Amino acid sequence: MAKRKRMVVIADQHAGHRVGLTPPDFQWKIPTSAEHIWQKVARIQRECWRWYAKKVREIRPVDILVVNGDCIDGRGEKSGGVELITGDRSEQCDIALRGIEVWGAKHVIIVRGTPYHTGDKEDWESVLAGRARAKKVGDHEWLDMNGVVFDFKHYIGRSSIPHGQTTPQTRDWLWNALWADAGYQPRADWIIRSHVHYSREANGWRGDREWHALTTPALQAMGTRFGARMCSNLVDYGFMHWDIDAKGEVECQKHVEFIRSQKAYALKL
Repeated sequence: MAKRKRMVVIADQHAGHRVGLTPPDFQWKIPTSAEHIWQKVARIQRECWRWYAKKVREIRPVDILVVNGDCIDGRGEKSGGVELITGDRSEQCDIALRGIEVWGAKHVIIVRGTPYHTGDKEDWESVLAGRARAKKVGDHEWLDMNGVVFDFKHYIGRSSIPHGQTTPQTRDWLWNALWADAGYQPRADWIIRSHVHYSREANGWRGDREWHALTTPALQAMGTRFGARMCSNLVDYGFMHWDIDAKGEVECQKHVEFIRSQKAYALKL
């Protein structure tokens, strides 16, 4: 007989980046100079990991952990590597592994992220999957839990306008419906995407069946040159979890934290 299942979805750890999810052994020391850029970064690393570890303890035990892409940051070519804790992608996999192992999940599923971060010729998320003893690693995955079907992929398009940030999710829901009608994909109740580092949800009904399509929060905090210079979007730091009971009833919880160390202040003159 089916039993309740708990699934956690984490994404965009960007392990190896200075504000990626960073366990204590890899965190920078806090400089004594308050003006040093590392001062803020080191505090962000600590605050983010403390919150993450606390939530892990609260939510365990977990049946399924889905790691939805961009587990590592890669070589950081666009910034000349200056934002990295380490540019060694094997070591980045070790950093990411710490964030996976703390869950003690019965099953780990890894969905591959963007080649810029995780390797084009080399498939570093498959390397990580081997170290994590993942049940599956793939580009586009579907899970059926007590009759509820989840559709996972890392990449999704983004919108620069707040009121347009659910359009890509709705588009992917419709594409899944068309693929399912054609007989090539399972019909999904939940479309799960990541990549954009903000969490937005669209939902509705098709007949008597409710659908949800969303982007997850990210586990990379604010602190990239690209974000500071080129982006306007808010960053949602966190992850999500689902409980699916034996009858297929679903409870979804989003865990998003306000990272105080990231707060900007006006220069007073």
